[in-house]
Amino acid sequence: MKIICKIALSFLVVISLFNAEIFACTTFCLKNKGEVLFGKNYDWMIGDGMVFVNKRGIEKSALVSGNETAARWISKYGNVTFNQYGRDNPSGGMNEAGLVIELMWLEETQYPKTDARPVVDVLEWIQYQLDTSANVGEVIKNSEAVRIASPVKLHYLVNDKAGNSATIEFLDGKLVAHTGENLAAATLTNDTYEKSLNYSKATTPEKAKTESSLDRFTRAAGKTKEFAQKPKTEQEAVNYAFEILSNVAQKNSTQWSIVYDQTRGKIHFRSMQSPAIKTIETKSFDYSCANAVKIFDVNSKEAGDVTTKFADYTRAANRDLIERSFSGTPFLKVVSSASRDELAQFPENFVCEGVQASRKPQLATAQNTQPEHGFLYHALEYVGKLIGVV
Repeated sequence: MKIICKIALSFLVVISLFNAEIFACTTFCLKNKGEVLFGKNYDWMIGDGMVFVNKRGIEKSALVSGNETAARWISKYGNVTFNQYGRDNPSGGMNEAGLVIELMWLEETQYPKTDARPVVDVLEWIQYQLDTSANVGEVIKNSEAVRIASPVKLHYLVNDKAGNSATIEFLDGKLVAHTGENLAAATLTNDTYEKSLNYSKATTPEKAKTESSLDRFTRAAGKTKEFAQKPKTEQEAVNYAFEILSNVAQKNSTQWSIVYDQTRGKIHFRSMQSPAIKTIETKSFDYSCANAVKIFDVNSKEAGDVTTKFADYTRAANRDLIERSFSGTPFLKVVSSASRDELAQFPENFVCEGVQASRKPQLATAQNTQPEHGFLYHALEYVGKLIGVV
């Protein structure tokens, strides 16, 4: 345990060496007389990614290491997610109930200490919630059923189809959710919501001109309030969201800009590598378990409606994504080929509810001396090799 803690600490040291703007994601929610949209800039060091169409009615489990108990659940809702580190490890997405969840870095994050609850990783938490929650209230309730085990410090913005929003943060080992009257601005960047809101109260959007987290929050929050004051058509609303994303974008690190039209079940997105806007009609997909998972390259040169351009999932495509993303992420480059193979294969153990799997996911137990290792374990493994403790 001491070695793992030492590795985790060193992992965070390595992360801190990167330019802060790499982690400078921005999210916000727009609401006005039936229009409900969610905007997200994904800022990171690489832009590889796939859009996944995930099915309902699938028995799933988290991928854990050590003696942790993996969370298990059945997906109630199909969903469309944006993934960079392989299937079922999304950075965000929207489910068929219209719920959207997206992540951002937060240095102040402290997850709950070890307890009896089953464990998920920070990315699996998003998949778990999109699979099992239809609205903000259910996300908060379901958050209490699992525990995040990770050295990666994130917080989340959540919005449902009815326009209910929530920030989900883990501060001093406790879940802190701002929602309803306690959420004056449905916006989140890379400081705690409370700190960001206090800053925005003392700073006008006109003076918040830098790329800092607090200034980006202030500008985005101001724009969300303006949106609520004047009705807009569908296209005007989408354009407005992209204008905000452009305003808070980071020149060298905004890889994806995404607008979720929760009212209509549409997703519009563009990437640094492929700036033409693409649209997905999420209601057009058949999410029944018997159908294949679908995939689409985030950086495809296609434009316009790409709903029919999705292909059936293959392990080769998932493995290729993992290869590109791990090789492009400095602290994951040394993860072995065998480990990458394992990560690519793991989700294929998931089966439709009630169907006997040919090989159930191997879950870590006290008697299991060869546990499965999750995505973040390999980040720690890499840092461990750097400091000579593994």
